[in-house]
Amino acid sequence: MGDYRRVSETQDKSAPDTPAAGHGSAPDPAVQPVKPVIPAAAAKRANASVIGMIIALVVSIAAFLPIVLMNPSPKSDGFRPDIDVSAVAGNAADVAGFTPVTPDTGDTFSPNYARWEAGTGTGVPTWEVGYLTPKEAFIGLVQTRKANPTWLLQQTKNAPVTGTRQAGGQEWELRDTGRGEKSMVLNHRGTTVVLSGEAQLDEFAVLAVAVVKSLDSKPAVTVSPSVSPSP
Repeated sequence: MGDYRRVSETQDKSAPDTPAAGHGSAPDPAVQPVKPVIPAAAAKRANASVIGMIIALVVSIAAFLPIVLMNPSPKSDGFRPDIDVSAVAGNAADVAGFTPVTPDTGDTFSPNYARWEAGTGTGVPTWEVGYLTPKEAFIGLVQTRKANPTWLLQQTKNAPVTGTRQAGGQEWELRDTGRGEKSMVLNHRGTTVVLSGEAQLDEFAVLAVAVVKSLDSKPAVTVSPSVSPSP
């Protein structure tokens, strides 16, 4: 019996402490996740970098701000080209077959283009000038001696005749699309002049008066054009 006990004790002591095969190891509740710790010196350097970036940004803004304040933003009227309507009209007169109108509106209306169109697609050569009105609206002027009903409908966007307007001692035909776009049409001294745009009628009237004065002050050119100018 004594030997049996010694053998049992020996077997118990020699048995491994590892768990039986097929069973996972249970986590040790005493083991906690490791939290990274930034050294005080590293944290100080990081904060110094952020503060340095902020200071640099403030210095840059302070240096750039006086330049912005010394250069005011452009006015709302923007760039306006310097168009010499009379000079362009003089070049077009030789081929137009009539004297192109050059309305004198002083400094109130600003021309932004003036050109002679040969009318290759429509068969109606035209003198064209675009005006920016004092109220920042637009009125386009078109003049021709070969107007026809189809061309006139195209110029007035198929707008119906809604009445007449007196301007410069002449009766202009008024056409209105009902969507803001309107036209004033005048047949005078052998040519047809069409004013079109979304400006107010009072501004149309000012330009129309200047057009009539220009028409009345210049004799019509009767020489037929011999050369077709480029658009």
